Amino acid sequence: MQLDKIVQRIDDAFGEAMPFTANPLESADREVLYRVFGDEGYHVYLQDQINRQIIRDYLTNAAMLGFVSEEDLGELTAMAANPDGRAALSLHMLMTSVEEAASLLHQGIPESLTLLEVDPDAPPHIHLVQS
Repeated sequence: MQLDKIVQRIDDAFGEAMPFTANPLESADREVLYRVFGDEGYHVYLQDQINRQIIRDYLTNAAMLGFVSEEDLGELTAMAANPDGRAALSLHMLMTSVEEAASLLHQGIPESLTLLEVDPDAPPHIHLVQS
């Protein structure tokens, strides 16, 4: 299965997005929203908020279930002190169960993520790496 088809299948299952306002928007409102939500800075902000939520939920679960100690929690939160650290840490957390939370400490501070340079003519693909 191709990654883009998996993502499309999941998005289709969600159905339509819920409205984010209870009242209809006027033309001036829409212009402002397009300007704000279309800005690159907003997308960076939104991704950082998503990363923060992933880390918050993951560490809360790991701590409440006893998979990380108070000391471990401090070390893990220190890894999330900047946007690059949050981006890398949240990605690792998405791929690691909370039962393995302490193993994130042994891996150290994750390397910063780099953007992929995609060949527009290449088909989408992903290689699974078995641990």
